[in-house]
Amino acid sequence: MALYETVFIARQDISSAQAEALAQTFSQIIADNGGQVAKTEQWGLKTLAFRMNKNRKGHYVLFNIDAPAPAVLEMERNMRINEDVLRYLTVRVDALEEGPSAMMQNRERGERSGSSAGRGGPRPRRDDRDERSDIDMIGQGVGE
Repeated sequence: MALYETVFIARQDISSAQAEALAQTFSQIIADNGGQVAKTEQWGLKTLAFRMNKNRKGHYVLFNIDAPAPAVLEMERNMRINEDVLRYLTVRVDALEEGPSAMMQNRERGERSGSSAGRGGPRPRRDDRDERSDIDMIGQGVGE
């Protein structure tokens, strides 16, 4: 069987529990057609880069799938039909990724570092070697 990674985005209007139920439905479609979902990750509600069907946010879900192509096609057909799915993308991969995905690793790293995660910390101080302002230096030409 072939290996796939699928990410889909569900509407912001549904709850997290409904997004999980939607993921469970798609997992069952894969199982019914002779495949298995090796890993499911709920990435949560994230802001979209642009509006899609009047939605500014979406629930992201990742599947690692080990299934024949017809099973994946059936899952994608159901995603197209479902009104709660905004977008989906399936990619065939050579090997399934072990452990958490890059998105989950970023989330864990952000939680460990506290509330100022990704902010870069305090701004560096301006070089105070010379107390004179730039305006004072304009009048002093080089070589005068």
